[in-house]
Amino acid sequence: MNVLLIGSGGREHAMAWKLAQSSLLDELYVTPGNPGVVRHGRQVVLDLNDQKKVRAFLKEKKIRIIVVGPEGPLVDGFHDRIAEDPTLKDVTVIGPRKIAAQLEGSKDFAKEFMFRHNIPTAAHRTFVKGQLKEAEEHLDRMTEPYVIKADGLAAGKGVIITNDKKEALRTIKGMLDGSSFGDAGQKVVIEQFLKGIELSAFLITDGEHFKILPSAKDYKRIGTGDTGPNTGGMGAVSPAPFADKDFMQKVHDRVAAPTIRGLRKEGIDYQGFLFMGLMNVNGEPYVIEYNVRLGDPEAQCILPRLRSDLLDLFEGIASGTLSECHVDVEDRTAVTIVMAAEGYPGKYATGEPILGLESVKDAYVFQSGTAMKGDQLITNGGRVLSVTAFGKDLEQAIMATYRSAALINFEGRYMRLDIGLDLVKKPTGKAATPQKA
Repeated sequence: MNVLLIGSGGREHAMAWKLAQSSLLDELYVTPGNPGVVRHGRQVVLDLNDQKKVRAFLKEKKIRIIVVGPEGPLVDGFHDRIAEDPTLKDVTVIGPRKIAAQLEGSKDFAKEFMFRHNIPTAAHRTFVKGQLKEAEEHLDRMTEPYVIKADGLAAGKGVIITNDKKEALRTIKGMLDGSSFGDAGQKVVIEQFLKGIELSAFLITDGEHFKILPSAKDYKRIGTGDTGPNTGGMGAVSPAPFADKDFMQKVHDRVAAPTIRGLRKEGIDYQGFLFMGLMNVNGEPYVIEYNVRLGDPEAQCILPRLRSDLLDLFEGIASGTLSECHVDVEDRTAVTIVMAAEGYPGKYATGEPILGLESVKDAYVFQSGTAMKGDQLITNGGRVLSVTAFGKDLEQAIMATYRSAALINFEGRYMRLDIGLDLVKKPTGKAATPQKA
């Protein structure tokens, strides 16, 4: 079958790499893609907002399945436009409709959904423009730390946690007046702080049945030891070693199943991936957030561990036979390290030559912020590359990944040097001390 993959990051490169392994695949098209995907499919230019051109492309190329990588098109209603076009009734979109995409597109919508369906999450209050005084009074009743979230999409950077009430109030003011996150912050969610360890859990669903995918722990902050501002993600580990079989059963029973059941109960069709950002609080799962797609860089970590045919799972969604599909997962540990441009997530340079990729033999390199200048691969974004390697245990996977990453270089290259080290246990049972950057 022919497939169209939408997106341009490391997540989409990893998806293209995985889809290209399927015996079910005839042709893979990727829009807009990046230089890394050309090994696995054909890059095409397609304006997703031009329905006439989208329709013509899908019909000409006989596209059977569209896989939407990023959240933007889903929140914008891309799935709805395809589903409501009678000439495209045989096309399946992997990714939810607009109403379901609010699970990611609106923190307030997601929190209210969780409360309606008794899904464990932190207590919250939502405030809109003109309610700064009410928000301040709410802070006065809270204990630190304060968790403040922009309601809308903010590229993974719309969450601020602080012990300083004045800083919390400045953050809320900046969000509500539009100076911090534009429209995304003009509704603010203030949450109870949950103390625990974060992890990412994933499922794939046809709206009736679902399959749990490998877990991961990602690292959001730019600096060693989880310091500095949030980013789109600086690395990941899969599986999350603290998410054992018993914990994941709780995730299945208390989060995944009631989420899919709740969507059905509310008449909300959902097909595709669901990311459940969780906090493990003394062995109990609490939902921090939903995303309506795979995470990045978690996708680069979990897809190499997925032995099953990814396109077969998508076909299961298209045919309503997902319940009959099997998810087989590699036992070994995978570690992913993001190589970023110096200055990210702030101002950074682009156009730097990337050297050494041909030297990497024992790892996967997924491209995100890259471009071609003649025959030379150059940097073209904040997060440039993701490097993923396996090990029989976490410690070996960490060493293998950093060994491969060290072979790649570009001017201003930056990567955290402590990905996964907080989870490696010393003989005393204590976590290892992160390296200095």
